[in-house]
Amino acid sequence: MTLMRFALVSLLIIATLPARGADLAARDRDFLLQAVQAHAKQSSDAALAIWRFAEVGYQESQSTAVLQKELAAAGFTVKAGVADMPTSFVATAGAGKPVIAILAEFDALPGLSQAAVAERSPIEGRNAAHACGHNLFGAGSAGAAIAIREWLAARKLPGTIRVYGTPAEEGGAGKVYMVRAGLFDDVDVALHWHAADRNDASQNGSNSNKSGKFRFHGVSSHAAAAPEKGRSALDAVEAMDMMANMMREHMPQEARLHYVITRGGSAPNVVPDFAEVFYYVRHPDPKVVQALWERLTKIAEGAALGTGTTWDVEVIHGAYPLLPNHTLGHVMQADLERVGGVQYDAEETAFAQKIHATLTNPSRALGSERVVQPYAPEQHYGSTDVGDVSWTVPTVGLNTATWVPGTSAHSWQAAAAGGMSIGIKGMENASKVLALTAARLYLDPALVKKARAEFVAARGADFVYRPMVGDRKPPLDYRN
Repeated sequence: MTLMRFALVSLLIIATLPARGADLAARDRDFLLQAVQAHAKQSSDAALAIWRFAEVGYQESQSTAVLQKELAAAGFTVKAGVADMPTSFVATAGAGKPVIAILAEFDALPGLSQAAVAERSPIEGRNAAHACGHNLFGAGSAGAAIAIREWLAARKLPGTIRVYGTPAEEGGAGKVYMVRAGLFDDVDVALHWHAADRNDASQNGSNSNKSGKFRFHGVSSHAAAAPEKGRSALDAVEAMDMMANMMREHMPQEARLHYVITRGGSAPNVVPDFAEVFYYVRHPDPKVVQALWERLTKIAEGAALGTGTTWDVEVIHGAYPLLPNHTLGHVMQADLERVGGVQYDAEETAFAQKIHATLTNPSRALGSERVVQPYAPEQHYGSTDVGDVSWTVPTVGLNTATWVPGTSAHSWQAAAAGGMSIGIKGMENASKVLALTAARLYLDPALVKKARAEFVAARGADFVYRPMVGDRKPPLDYRN
């Protein structure tokens, strides 16, 4: 469907929705909140262990083991290594309908290191960090699922709860391969959350995204004694980057283009016979992403032709934009408002003040961590492989204040807060909201049906999912 049609459908749905769904009975709400709290120490231990491991995409062997062990001990049946990814898993408890999925991430970001302190302090020997809070994401989701399992059993209710352990969200698109493998085909609703500097359940749009490594092959020679015999692969990379930067002027204004040179040669006096550049292309519409990608490949072809080199490209990942579901969003908003924001103690306040002082033009003030933002959907420009899930099953998510207000994702400040109590408090709030929202879905079949109707209307009845990665295998070595 076109973006315009999608926007009109979404606006119509927002205008006709009630502000809140029916609330849970006090006994159910209290049971779930107490269950999350009773498990808080285990969730905290898991989150901090994964924070210390700081394993990058498809290499999260210790991190996934922590979550799988925790869920198995709580009575879940765990199937590991699904969709050809060694660190993935699906953990299942309960039986029957509805089937509710909770997503769990656990990969770290490369090229960054940080201790859990309020000043820049890299950890010696470590070149990765949880600067996007996925340690909290994975542990918080597992904690919520355990509380839901206990509640379903205590209430003797039908229903299945699943935790999807999804590797390599940061550029590896683990969820895409799980969707492609049909692992969400019988799911009724998917829930997720993310670390952030705010408390927000607005169902925002995101960018579609495609990435790939462009590799150029030339001829090495002595750069001084025999330069005429060389054909520089680095020249080809630089020519490609120059032309790609020229293309920026002629892209839609919502588009984003990023690159990093990952291989450029080893010595100035050797003409490089191999060079590589890693590109991302983003836009809200997957069709525009594909059109821009085709232009980028033409640029690579021209760069190779002009430098006497050859080239190839490996598509690393591709993701759909998020498909918002406002039926579910209003329910989650109400549950977030009930749980509330994050309350700092004196030590956390001092930590937050030090962090806030290091931020450049922070967009949020200290104290806003205590506030739940109003429901106000908007277009965001990041990307996530949750997008592919959201075009397969009705999906809803939230953010909680696991970072000091004003903190950007992918920063040392985010990594620092995610390794101490500020991050843990935000994670606990997310677990509580996920548990409450899931319980409402189990108890209200009409709500699940209404969410499904919005989902079908928004994506179009004739929609057929086609992964942007095509039929390639998961890129298990993309961080090497």
